[in-house]
Amino acid sequence: MQYEIGLPLDYDMGIIEKRVAAKGSFTDDFPHLGLKAYAVRRAGRYGSTVNAYAPFYLWRDPAGMNKFLYGPFRSITTDFGRPPVRHWVGAAFHTGPDFGSTPVFATRAVTRLAPDVEPAPDLSATSGIHCEAIAVDPATWEVVRFTLWATRPSGLPQNATAFDILHASTPLLKDLPTGRLWSEP
Repeated sequence: MQYEIGLPLDYDMGIIEKRVAAKGSFTDDFPHLGLKAYAVRRAGRYGSTVNAYAPFYLWRDPAGMNKFLYGPFRSITTDFGRPPVRHWVGAAFHTGPDFGSTPVFATRAVTRLAPDVEPAPDLSATSGIHCEAIAVDPATWEVVRFTLWATRPSGLPQNATAFDILHASTPLLKDLPTGRLWSEP
């Protein structure tokens, strides 16, 4: 799940940094939460033309997402209005060679899924990868590949949106199932 709150180009992103510093630990033990990456985009950085607060979540199950959306999410809607919340069906999750490190950077790449093709996880051992989640929007047949990095990669994946990670809450990250998230027929 991810929502993105667009902010004016002259917005002081230090306000978001202070907000995350003050409130980020509130989700460090949130029920059913695998990961919350407190992500931001900054205009002029990594090719971004916008400022945005855009946290990304991996849920152990939908109960956690519901509990969050009808609970703590109210502080977001009170301060910024109600943004659209994108959510996908999980297709794969895997840990990278730097899984033991703290993620500081993320990329989101969205591509169309070709007919009759399953979304294949990229299980490469790329240095710097903390973990990667792959999900599908079956309404549009788009695949989103969200990669967390322990260090900023030297180059960005093709068509990727880059984010700085201000904080990562990972209460059940080690409990998320790894590999493909569907059974063989």
